[in-house]
Amino acid sequence: MPRVAAESQEISLDGGCESPTLGELLKDLEDGHRKKDSGEDASVHHVLDLASPETRPVPFLLSFNNLCFDVKGKAASVKTLLNDVSGEVCDGDILAVLGASGAGKSTLIDALAGRVSSLRGTVTLNGEKLLKSQLLKVISAYVMQDDLLFPMLTVKETLMFASEFRLPRSLSKSKKMARVEALINQLGLRNAADTIIGNEGHRGVSGGERRRVSIGIDIIHDPIVLFLDEPTSGLDSTNAFMVVQVLKRIARSGSMVIMSIHQPSARIIDLLDRLIILSRGKSVFSGSPTSLPQFLSDFGHPVPGKENITEFALDLVRELEGSTKGTEELVEFNEKWQQNQSPRATPMTTPYKALSLKESITTSVSRGKLVSGSTSSNPISMETVSYANTPLVETYILSKRYMKNWSRTPELIITRLATVLVTGLILATIYWRLDNTPRGAQERIAFFSFAMSTMFYTCADNLPVFIHERYIFLRETTHNAYRTYSYVISHVLVSLPQLLALSIAFAVTTFWTVGLSGGLESFLYYCLIIYAAFWSGSSFVTFISGLIPNVMISFMVTISYLSYCLLMGGFFINRDRIPGYWIWFHYISLMKYPYEAVLINEFDDPSRCFVRGVQVFDGTLFAKVPDAIKVKMFDTLGNSLGTKIKESTCLRTGPDLLLQQGISQLSKWDCLWITFAWGIFFRILFYLSLLFGNKNKRT
Repeated sequence: MPRVAAESQEISLDGGCESPTLGELLKDLEDGHRKKDSGEDASVHHVLDLASPETRPVPFLLSFNNLCFDVKGKAASVKTLLNDVSGEVCDGDILAVLGASGAGKSTLIDALAGRVSSLRGTVTLNGEKLLKSQLLKVISAYVMQDDLLFPMLTVKETLMFASEFRLPRSLSKSKKMARVEALINQLGLRNAADTIIGNEGHRGVSGGERRRVSIGIDIIHDPIVLFLDEPTSGLDSTNAFMVVQVLKRIARSGSMVIMSIHQPSARIIDLLDRLIILSRGKSVFSGSPTSLPQFLSDFGHPVPGKENITEFALDLVRELEGSTKGTEELVEFNEKWQQNQSPRATPMTTPYKALSLKESITTSVSRGKLVSGSTSSNPISMETVSYANTPLVETYILSKRYMKNWSRTPELIITRLATVLVTGLILATIYWRLDNTPRGAQERIAFFSFAMSTMFYTCADNLPVFIHERYIFLRETTHNAYRTYSYVISHVLVSLPQLLALSIAFAVTTFWTVGLSGGLESFLYYCLIIYAAFWSGSSFVTFISGLIPNVMISFMVTISYLSYCLLMGGFFINRDRIPGYWIWFHYISLMKYPYEAVLINEFDDPSRCFVRGVQVFDGTLFAKVPDAIKVKMFDTLGNSLGTKIKESTCLRTGPDLLLQQGISQLSKWDCLWITFAWGIFFRILFYLSLLFGNKNKRT
């Protein structure tokens, strides 16, 4: 099978790309601009020399010294996760951090990536500090251990969307596609390019391919520094080796790769340039993998023949951790051994040694290495971070991606629409053609109460949607792929058409079958208020999903709040009967305003009568009294009131019913605008929750 062949292939580290690199694309673009400005023929085609030898990468040196990080535990105890860890890595190198679970591997990666607060020590790039610098967001990329991808997009589409977010807007779509094609070849994903990512319900790419796609998303803009948190976790040896092969090729293109890894195979060790082995936050080895056997031998534990050197080293560390003295002796030996080895350490490439960080970055930009909002003529500012696109373009791309992913799950669309239709049909059959009797009026009120509450409870199925996307959003916005408000606006634009379809479906199903009055004008308003109810309910649920990332807790909060809104909305208890200390909740009830709106829409016609003549006795002790006696009672009451009451006399109109329900403060249009305003209010809260409430440093 072709998919099996794709998994078993090895990625050449020395072969050239089949498609132009990002640097070549940018150089071609800038050459075109120069020719256009100089008056040369703009129609000349630029032929890219794909076989040209790779230029020498601009050198960078990332150094970290004496990194320490503590966290507070229970009972005011302090746990040390990093304790005086130092090291360095150059461009073209892969630095791997090893250690047992809890040794501090991921913490060190997070610390170097600027995702750990209260870190002590220094992290410098070419001698300039990076820990508090916004520049780190632009020149680096971070690949998480979990593969967070949209399941219904193909590999090519996923990378194409990443290119639209991260590559400069001056690059044409065809050149962005060329970059994606080159990256697909570089990642060894050619046979899976048109396969969807997949999830538990939809079969897609394999685990190794999924991991390489995750890497591809973050290296689409060819970053200088690439951080990876256990990129081989959960993969078999073949797939793990292929992933590290890809990382080796990325490093050789002029990047520095820093990753944590758990017990690499011998083949993977051959691809690594530097190792750091941690034990309970302390460094017990730092150097080249080729020097590890000599290090262990000097320590008095030579590696047996045919033994995996890293497995042997990790087993030794684990054995020492279980001993009385622990690894203190090994830590001290490592410090002395490093001092003896330092004279032999290879410095930065000499011709570029004097380059400052800004000069190195400027040179890298001119060759396409750093492209987030930059060109060779406009290098990235050291103080500010820009975005590749305008807010309008970001909104368009986000909306397009969401629609494409959403449209490929028709079962979800059909299920939601079917739920609304089935609910409407059930209500239509129960409340079929209600009359204008007192009982009919009460049944209309009950119908409206249930219908409006249904709008809000139906929206609760949106809760897992953003919670699933939350970490994708955090990963992308951490590196300035797009602005937070662009995401919120795109979310709104995609939601509105869906909610409109649901509103029309419910209105058409129930308006005429239940026998609601008012004709076409009343029907259109009925559609609008249902739409507003869906909008405010969806906005509230979206806000909760952005505020509370746990699905179960968010469901509990949502259902509880909506239940309280239903209780205080005016159906179960009238406004004038609510205790004064709870009346405030009546006015913040989301269901109050659409409920009152549909009642006003139905009962505001004074010409409609709902209690006529003897119907006033329905439901009372006089209900079984003969009509003749009831007429005599009317005569007596009429004489007392000074008026004539007949069997045809209207005793209660629609407006009278509204007053009885305590609905007299707002018009139906006021209720409509307030309902829409609630939706806007919760969308603003959603934006603020994303802006200030999602500061997870491990994303």
